[in-house]
Parts: sequence; structure tokens; C-alpha cells
Amino acid sequence: MSHNDTIVAQATPPGRGGVGILRISGLNARDVAQAVLGKLPKPRYADYLPFKEADGTVLDQGIALWFPGPNSFTGEDVLELQGHGGPVILDLLLKRILLLPGVRIAKPGEFSERAFLNDKLDLAQAEAIADLIDASSEQAARSALNSLQGAFSVRINHLVEALTHLRIYVEAAIDFPDEEIDFLSDGKIEAQLNSVMGDLDAVRAEARQGSLLREGMKVVIAGRPNAGKSSLLNALAGREAAIVTDIAGTTRDVLREHIHIDGMPLHIIDTAGLRDASDEVERIGIERAWQEIEQADRVLFMVDGTTTSAVDPAEIWPDFIARLPDKLPITVVRNKADVTGETLGISDVNGHSLIRLSARTGEGVDELRNHLKQSMGFDTRMEGGFLARRRHLQALSDAASHLEQGKAQLLGAWAGELLAEELRLAQQALSEITGEFTSDDLLGRIFSSFCIGK
Repeated sequence: MSHNDTIVAQATPPGRGGVGILRISGLNARDVAQAVLGKLPKPRYADYLPFKEADGTVLDQGIALWFPGPNSFTGEDVLELQGHGGPVILDLLLKRILLLPGVRIAKPGEFSERAFLNDKLDLAQAEAIADLIDASSEQAARSALNSLQGAFSVRINHLVEALTHLRIYVEAAIDFPDEEIDFLSDGKIEAQLNSVMGDLDAVRAEARQGSLLREGMKVVIAGRPNAGKSSLLNALAGREAAIVTDIAGTTRDVLREHIHIDGMPLHIIDTAGLRDASDEVERIGIERAWQEIEQADRVLFMVDGTTTSAVDPAEIWPDFIARLPDKLPITVVRNKADVTGETLGISDVNGHSLIRLSARTGEGVDELRNHLKQSMGFDTRMEGGFLARRRHLQALSDAASHLEQGKAQLLGAWAGELLAEELRLAQQALSEITGEFTSDDLLGRIFSSFCIGK
């Protein structure tokens, strides 16, 4: 498929609605307007016109908007047809347009991809369009809008520019040794490098917050049967999401709930009680429980406080702890504090968090919510931030690593050459975020996740 083709797609969700919008972009958008409307509308004015078949039969009537390039979203000629939102009407109009020469259906995200290729948006801004559409909370939507308006890109471009100045100075010292530019003696390079590294650390902190807003945190509730796992899921969700009975093994499959804690998305997963399975259905449920545990950001190890006084997880259930993935953080939840009379609250036991609560009454659950938020480093005081994706975090981490390696070379015999190379690699890693240095394969994967009409 060529970027010279004219593309068309429905910009509104499929199904019935009051309004349905078709978007056309490309060299032949002007011809589409003449064929379907019988005229070229005045640029950036809403024109109420009939939408016609080739024989002049009226298919629909509605608003036509004409945006001649480069002053359009994609940077190309763009035509928008806003008609009635019935799927049959929209399908007939789409078929009419596709019969015209040089017009094809757009790929997912192709309108945004063309905007990126025509320098109307950088890659971080283009990704923010999809993130804004998919935002699951008000805070995530605001942060996505900040990214779309360039908040993230400005921070990245500032870092890239600072690295450019550093590279100029270092490479001048390498290329013109006769000028006696000693970039180490006055300490300026090290001071500037430290300044850039400090700015990068600040951006990484905001990006981690933005990633939490976008991706959320996956928390798996695990433990023996009848420990109160489903009751805790219901308490966190604020509704009866799971069936709760006194019968051990009531939950046999994975249950998922999506909630927010002060704007942070939380994916809570309730699992089957872990034990030697009594039948095939329960065995499958337990296998799925372990699959979820292996992919979790944190495990809530649910303990029935009426069955043991132990607080160390390795003492409570050593086989369970031994099977957990390395470095997977766990929080021990001693449940049924309303029965045992234990003092509610959170403490530390051998490097693990321990919280006492009652899932049935809800006592101590708010403290668990705060613990989950704090354990992920989520800061509700950070306002005006931006959303970030995993690839952004990786690029920022790579850049930080290169700067640290460059700084470590300052005292070496080849300090100039090695530092210059690390600065270049750090700059390249940062530029991947905005798309200045990005492979075609990565671009394809990013834009293919978009809506077709975006």
C-alpha cells in the first residue's frame, strides 16, 4: 500500500447513531468531493449538501467539510462527510467512494500515521491520540491531552537539544586538538552532563507516573480456599463482583475487576483457592491462578487469620512462597481481623508488607488501597503530567544508561571518543520517543493499534 493513495474510513464508531462521519485524505480527495457532492466546498466551512450516487441519485444529505492541504490534520487534502449514522447508509456511501479511482480503505491508524509522516505530529503526540480515546479515567484523559498538545515532546526535545550542545563541545575537542580545548580541566562538561542526567531523572519519574495512568497495576489475590479472596475483591471493587460462600473452592476460575484508586487504574484478579485439586475443573482453575501470579505486578497473599497466628509468609506457607517468581513483590493480608480481634494496620515482616483487615466488614481496606498506590510510586500530587508507554520508559532507561556509561569514561584515556559515542546513543534513544529515529517496523506496530478512522 502506498502513502500516495487516497484513503477513506468511517471516523465514528460502528453501529447506529445520530451522526456518521466518513473521512477521506489524499490527492484524490478533491475528485471525491466533485463526484459525491457535485462541487468543492469552501475551505473550512460547513456546507449542507446532498451525497449522490454516480447517476445522481441522492444517498444521504449532511455536512461536508473541506480542508485543503497542508492545513489539515494529515497535511493532505481532507474531506469529511457527516451524514446520518445508520450503518446501511454509511456502507452505501463508503462503497460509492471506493468505486472512484485511486481510493482505498484506510489501514488502522493511517490518518495519524500520515500526520506523523507529514510533520503535523511527532510520534509521541500521535500515540497520545489513541491513549486519549482509550483513557479509563479523567486523570488519564487529561494527561493524554497534555501529551497530544506536546507536553511530553517538549521535555524530550529539551533533553535532545542539551545533548546536542554537549556533543558539539566534546567533538570539537576531539576534532581540533591543536586548539587545546580541554573539556575535562574546567569541569564544565561534567557539570553539564550532571545537569542533563538530573533533568532526565525528572522526566523518567513523570513518565513512570504516566505509564501507571495508562497501563495500570495488575494485582492478583492468591491464597488457600476460604481465606476471603473473593470478599476482598468485592470490598476493593465496591460491589458484589464475586460469589461469596462458606464452601471452600467456590471460585474456580479467574475473576477480573477494573477499578481506580485516586486516578490510578488497578486490575484486580481473584483466583481459585490454591490446594491439591479435587476435580479437573478445579485443577484448571488453579493452573490459571498460577499463570496470573506469574504476570502480576504484586500479589496479595490472603491468609485466614483464624487458622494461624504466623505473620512471616515463609512460615505461613513455605511451598507457596518458594514457587513465586523471583522479585515479585507480595503483601501479606491477614483477613478476618473482626473475628480475631487483631489491631488493624500495616507493618513490615522480613521485607514484606503485612496488613490486617476484615474483607467482610471493610475495615482496613482503605489502608490497603493506599498501600497499593504507594507501593507503585503513584503520586496524586503530580498534576499536568503526560501519559507514557512501555517503549517510552525503555527509551528513557536506555538514554540514562548511556549517560551513566559516558560519565564513567571521563577519567579514562579515551574519554573524549567514548563520551561522544555514549552521548550520541543517548540522543538516539530519546529521539525514538518522538519518532526522529524510529524503524519502519516499529511505526507499523504502533499505528496498527489505532482505530481505523484515526
